[in-house]
Amino acid sequence: MSATRTPVLAILVPCYNEEEVLPVSAARLKEKLDSLKERELVDPASRIYFIDDGSSDSTWRIICDLVDGDASFDGIKLTRNFGHQYAVYAGLMNATGDALITIDADLQDDINAIDEMVINYRNGDEIVYGVRDDRHTDGRFKRWTATLHYWIAARFGIETIPNHADFRLLSKQAINVLAQYKEKNLYLRGMIPLIGLPSSKVYYARGVREAGESKYGFREMLALSVQGITSLSIMPLRFIAVLGFVVFIVSMGLGGWALYAKLSGNSALIDGWASTVIPIYLLGGLQLLAIGVAG
Repeated sequence: MSATRTPVLAILVPCYNEEEVLPVSAARLKEKLDSLKERELVDPASRIYFIDDGSSDSTWRIICDLVDGDASFDGIKLTRNFGHQYAVYAGLMNATGDALITIDADLQDDINAIDEMVINYRNGDEIVYGVRDDRHTDGRFKRWTATLHYWIAARFGIETIPNHADFRLLSKQAINVLAQYKEKNLYLRGMIPLIGLPSSKVYYARGVREAGESKYGFREMLALSVQGITSLSIMPLRFIAVLGFVVFIVSMGLGGWALYAKLSGNSALIDGWASTVIPIYLLGGLQLLAIGVAG
């Protein structure tokens, strides 16, 4: 894209039970969008989309009030709670614009980084990642588990951006490529680096939550981590195949040892043990090996 072109920007905000923080977030995002328009960094048609991920509180009513009161706001409502990644994906697939930025409703991600994201996009980048330059607002346990997740993901061959969550800019071209993936278990943090278009990083300091409580507890983070690793890496299947082969070989060795013990008259061998235990291990190893190969 030419550096002189002014893009239509869409800011996507997934929401799940965010009635406490949403009015504050909407006001701050509207202020930021107006500033971008005034400086002619984005087109006047740029908008803010709120994606309601099946909230059970008054989140959708607040979104409707915002949309009715200001043409800069728009809303997308999911039929039920599908999860954060699916809400982000729904926004990406339904919002209109030359460049789309995703950001969480709590605004712990620094909205001032949006300026640099837009500038990088205007200079030719199709993907711009928002990366935390520190995690001082996270507790020790969360920092440790996040570091562990990125380490495990790297060991399993998954390309991720360390300390990057879902605060990013995607061009329409990047979204069109993303739409070609037919993944059922979404892990956008691992899928988007696979697109391969020109990209850059914008570093920012993560702040504290404006209001309300985080909807992403340890269970949700663990589920997302497991989903990402099992969806984007072949290593678990290879591990299963290798484990099955090892169990098979050990079972064959036990069978040979049991036969030798029987023929040599070793009284330490319990009657019926070999004919019961060894076939179980042998068949178990073959099954694991077959599952790994089929996978």
